[in-house]
Amino acid sequence: MKAMILTEYGDNAEFQAAELATPEIKAGNVLLRVAATSVNTVDTMIRQLGQENLPLSPDLPAVLGMDFAGTVEAVGEGVSQFAVGDEVYGCAGGMVDLQGALAEYTLADANLIAHKPKTLSMREAAALPLVGITAYEGLQRAGAHDGQKVLVHGGTGGVGHVAVQLARHLGADVFTTVSADKQAAIVEGYGATAINYREESVADYVQKHTQGAGFDVVYDSVGGANMSNSFEAAALNGQVVTTVSLLELDLTPAHFKGLSIHVVFMLIPMLHNVKRAEHGEILARLAQIADAGALKPLLDEQQFGLTEVGAAYDRLTSGQAIGKVVVEV
Repeated sequence: MKAMILTEYGDNAEFQAAELATPEIKAGNVLLRVAATSVNTVDTMIRQLGQENLPLSPDLPAVLGMDFAGTVEAVGEGVSQFAVGDEVYGCAGGMVDLQGALAEYTLADANLIAHKPKTLSMREAAALPLVGITAYEGLQRAGAHDGQKVLVHGGTGGVGHVAVQLARHLGADVFTTVSADKQAAIVEGYGATAINYREESVADYVQKHTQGAGFDVVYDSVGGANMSNSFEAAALNGQVVTTVSLLELDLTPAHFKGLSIHVVFMLIPMLHNVKRAEHGEILARLAQIADAGALKPLLDEQQFGLTEVGAAYDRLTSGQAIGKVVVEV
């Protein structure tokens, strides 16, 4: 099969075309013909940092690509929920000893995949798994529900744009931070209220939209120094969800507000082979929500083929992409 591989890690690591053996089917797995895969921040971190600085990185030569959408080519022993010809999607490789999706075929644990949403194209479905599971898990752990005021930081980002739509689906009154009018128009199309964080301080928009009480749930998909803004924006006894908590932080503001902090790291089932079926179940629920018209992935305007994967990774790291960057295989 054709694949794009890395033979080294680092800032200047280049993807190379290669011919690899098609994976052999094994029990509990399905063999997939990959139609598309999307680029996530963790993919770009693996390419840059490698095993020395990011232990979840696979051995070289490496086939990256965690997300995918494709068609079942073969079914392993013990798999009953999928059949040859089924269109599926998931996040099942591209790390440790799991081959990624930057290839014509990939092998996936059947617990980590689900039937593709019927209303989404392969490109759209490939954009959803990692960010969709992350957004869903965060809102679930925060207990988000109808009638609440939910603030999502980074409403047009990968996780952010899904969290906005899922919170709206739950019946919450959703607000989200953006940096420009173009992004504001996108989130308003989801039924959310846009907040330009460059023009309004946290105190100002908390007063404006919550009469100073704060938001019931704050979903922080930006992380870093922005966590302090999330603490400031949250209501007393509020819920703060973060996907980027790789920092040292003074928790004093969270203490005096009695905040609950939820750190979401969706790769745990893949890394440790625990509760993988929960990811398949979440993907099935996301497919139902998408087919009900309440969830649609936001795709970046630039398109890439398999041999252009290096440019796709550069597109994401440039900060210029709006929505998910997708590679068609």
